[in-house]
Amino acid sequence: MAQAQKHPGGADRPPSHLFYQGRQRRPLIDRAEGLYIWDVHGRCYLDGSSGAMVSNIGHANPRVLAAMQAQMARATFAYRLHFENAPAEELAATVAHRLPGDLDRVFFVSGGSEAVESALKLARQWALATDRGHRWKVIARRPSYHGSTLGALAVTGYEPLNAPFRPMMREMPTIPAPTAYLDRDALSMEERGRRYADLLADEIERQGPDSVLAFIMEPVGGASTGALVAPDSYYARVAEICRHYGVLLIYDEVMSGAGRTGAFVAAEHWQVTPDIMVLSKGFAAGYAPLGAMAAPGRLVEPVLDAGGFLHGYTYAGNPLACAAGLAVLEEIDRQDLIANADARGASLMQRLHGLKDRFPFVGDVRGKGLLTAIELIADRATMEVLPPALNAHARVVELAFERGLIVYSRRTRGGLEGDHIMVCPPMIVTEEQLDELVGMLAAALAAFALEAGLPGG
Repeated sequence: MAQAQKHPGGADRPPSHLFYQGRQRRPLIDRAEGLYIWDVHGRCYLDGSSGAMVSNIGHANPRVLAAMQAQMARATFAYRLHFENAPAEELAATVAHRLPGDLDRVFFVSGGSEAVESALKLARQWALATDRGHRWKVIARRPSYHGSTLGALAVTGYEPLNAPFRPMMREMPTIPAPTAYLDRDALSMEERGRRYADLLADEIERQGPDSVLAFIMEPVGGASTGALVAPDSYYARVAEICRHYGVLLIYDEVMSGAGRTGAFVAAEHWQVTPDIMVLSKGFAAGYAPLGAMAAPGRLVEPVLDAGGFLHGYTYAGNPLACAAGLAVLEEIDRQDLIANADARGASLMQRLHGLKDRFPFVGDVRGKGLLTAIELIADRATMEVLPPALNAHARVVELAFERGLIVYSRRTRGGLEGDHIMVCPPMIVTEEQLDELVGMLAAALAAFALEAGLPGG
């Protein structure tokens, strides 16, 4: 019989046969409700990052659970080639009604990587169906993150994730992400935004305009850039460039969608309608694996006319997952959670700026709604990173966890250096819970400062 791998920190439990990214053991979960999670020892944790920016409406919402239970009593699976199902049809209509512009056709998947793969494949099949077969390149940004499958990874700009798999995929061209907050020049932020957007036009020309199919971007950055928001001028200029060159614009709203930024999708903040949009994470808020690709009929119909969309997943449009997604959207409306994300997001940003005032190594505070982050640096004047050996982002997460706070972190500068902490509580968060969250985060930052010999300890 195979022997399970022993893991440090798991002395109170049998060795695990599971493996994920590493050997670190975590407490065994017992239950969760609202913003809080309890382990089997009764210790309570505040979910300050909604898991991985997933649990948008909090844990154990009784109305969502009731909707799922009702659907389970009817049917948990119906293969799309054999049956249509009412939850999928209703959810597709609901999503199409909420999305901007002409994004009225919906393709369901089980997660963000699948949604991105679907967008890339729809774009390519549309090109083939409309005599644009010479277009195949998809320009992305670096840093960025669009998924862990090989297709999604090919448009991801995050060196530790890309490097091992380069021989196995066709990596796509990239342009710099609009990290205007790092620039030290005489330009205004609006001028910087246009300059970063114009890098897309430069890259299209460099690649050959007839070869470029699409440009994919996160309107508000996710884990790779730590809630990066470009200057307002960036968004309209990028859309204008894409239209000029006949390049499809793909918005990856896996993390920013479903209300987290204070709008149903972040595209609404800048009145941009992309050609394709992808959603997941908060879309079903962790109650079931669910994501979606949305596109207009002008892209979908030529593909269907040419023989159909050569793509699919076994659980696409699963009735139980779609029932959960529909109930989540109903709860977002019932509790007016998009407005709450906007209002509590503004309050959270004020509190995070308070941390910046207290801790000199907090160099930037950014985000939109309840998709926010702080970046840790060595010098605010130059935005020089902390020594990578400090592993600041991971250490702060551990210190916060010890204090009962869950936050999320990554390397900021392409995955190799730099540190940011994402603070993205569920959209049901109250002012009192924000005080609790930021208080624990402050304690973790103070402990880290003391360990690392930084001011503010």
